[in-house]
Amino acid sequence: MSLSPVVIVGAGHAGVQAAASLREEGFDGEIVLLSDERELPYQRPPLSKAFLKGDMDLHGLPLRAEAFYRDQRIGLRLGVRATRIDRAARRVELADGSSIGYGHLILATGARQRRLDVPGVDLPGVFALRSIADATALRQRIAAGLRVVVIGAGFIGLEVAATAAKLGAETAVIEIARPMGRAVSPVLSDFYAEAHRAFGARLFLGVGVSAIKGSEKAEAVVLTDGEVLPADLVLVGVGVTAEDTLAREAGLECKNGVVVDAHLVTSDPAISAIGDCAAFPNATLGYVTRLESIQNAVDQAKRVAARIAGKPGPYNALAWFWSDQGDLKLTIAGLSHDVDEWVVRGDPATRAFSIFGFRGGKLAVVESVNRAGDHAAAKRIFATGKSLTPAEAADPAFDIRALAKG
Repeated sequence: MSLSPVVIVGAGHAGVQAAASLREEGFDGEIVLLSDERELPYQRPPLSKAFLKGDMDLHGLPLRAEAFYRDQRIGLRLGVRATRIDRAARRVELADGSSIGYGHLILATGARQRRLDVPGVDLPGVFALRSIADATALRQRIAAGLRVVVIGAGFIGLEVAATAAKLGAETAVIEIARPMGRAVSPVLSDFYAEAHRAFGARLFLGVGVSAIKGSEKAEAVVLTDGEVLPADLVLVGVGVTAEDTLAREAGLECKNGVVVDAHLVTSDPAISAIGDCAAFPNATLGYVTRLESIQNAVDQAKRVAARIAGKPGPYNALAWFWSDQGDLKLTIAGLSHDVDEWVVRGDPATRAFSIFGFRGGKLAVVESVNRAGDHAAAKRIFATGKSLTPAEAADPAFDIRALAKG
């Protein structure tokens, strides 16, 4: 059965890359890219950083120019929401009542904001940050002297907090666990807590939120220990969940996302899933996981496009991440899951250092702050499968970059 047309639901980084890579791989069939947003598909990372600070305008956000889709014969349909998958008929039903047939369907639906279930969360003045509209609303409001309360100290929350503090806002960050606790080492988490205090933010760690108070708009955030923080603006950044509603309702296997095999195929061979919505078997960890990163979205898109074009192979790309917070550039190569030994290389007091994480004596992840060279070397070491011991990582005389090049 023909794989044309390929219909892609979702026009974020994963969806756009899948469409582009299909053409790069020589696929000559019809491609339809569906986006439920009306804007030209755009970059997400700058929304909490350069765009929010005013260093970038809307013209710098699109992933590709409008002409690209036309020149590559990619049927980009904006403001079109997919509502149902008819697997038997191989059709995607749309919100306007129409439908479109597919030879192969790629779900690149991303993730949705995790809801903070407390009284007052729907008051005006309470924001999330998932779209251009969200970022524009925040950019228009954050200013010097404004009291900004950020709920959640993940990457997005801390990036916004650093930006707000730089713009002169009185910034408070609330985190029930520790900063970036799910993603980084304890040493790095503690370092960033101190860094944000130095940026001017107040951190409230180990406490949650019991309510957001206000008459006509958000005016205060009440913590679970009873403390009340005055607020002019509240940002909720308590994580995301896979946007797998379409897949679930279509009867596809889902568990913390749309379950796929090593080739990123769902329980229906005519449907693939990629990016933030996909739960895939991670070869390094040895179990199924879901990653929320641009790298993962882009690399999975490339892998699926190659398979559809007749070049099958499993997905096993190295995971890597980055985050800009104030003057600190954090880069991470690998995954911190199940790491049992951490080694610090360099002095955190200099604000340029790396932390090497080992799982069962084998290098699993390298976290680097303002040390791009270490990050690049780590990626090469992972790619070549070279060995590095904890003692070597801790030894400042040991040449990490020479190991990577050798």
